[in-house]
Amino acid sequence: MRTVDPAKHEAKRRAILDAAAWRFSEKGFEKTTTAEICRAAGISTGSLFHYFPNKRAVFVGIFEQDADETAALLAAAGEIEDPWESILHVVAHVSEQLLHPVAAKLVLEVAAQCSRDADLAELVQGNDRALRDGLTLLVTRAVDAGRIDPGLPPRTVASWLVALVDAPLSRVILEPDLDPAAELAVMKELIARFLRPVLAIPPPAAGRVADTGEISPG
Repeated sequence: MRTVDPAKHEAKRRAILDAAAWRFSEKGFEKTTTAEICRAAGISTGSLFHYFPNKRAVFVGIFEQDADETAALLAAAGEIEDPWESILHVVAHVSEQLLHPVAAKLVLEVAAQCSRDADLAELVQGNDRALRDGLTLLVTRAVDAGRIDPGLPPRTVASWLVALVDAPLSRVILEPDLDPAAELAVMKELIARFLRPVLAIPPPAAGRVADTGEISPG
């Protein structure tokens, strides 16, 4: 009996998913055929069914892979000593993926499919919860380290971080010349300004003009 090399099997499976993601983003799930996926992946139809039982399984596999990648990303972020840098690591990685035109179109397609596929919707929602849960832990760690304003609820902060990361998706489609690097730099600055601890404002020094325009008593 011929044995299967797990590493080669997984590599081929990922190659099929990557090729299929391009096709699904271009034509949508309904209009994409298994033959087109096979041509894009450079395999025969028989080979495709060796890895996936049908087209839907290929589509679902893309988002199962996303769940694995999110888990690995959060695990790596948890190993970063500086909690603030761990948050930026996650934000940057997810943003770079979602700012890619293929990813943006694919997200729109999966949203449409989730409206009529409860199992797929549960998978996608689970991926979102996992990202928010992971970010909540990282934000809590940053609050404890004094790197984030302690007055901000970590769970709420995590939810807004996810929302901020998702926001450019529509812009990528409407603005094909968008510069991902520039967008990411601005996003990081916005996050830093929003989350940094609030510093106490010292009282005006004697004789200094106060906000009212009057001279403070000496």
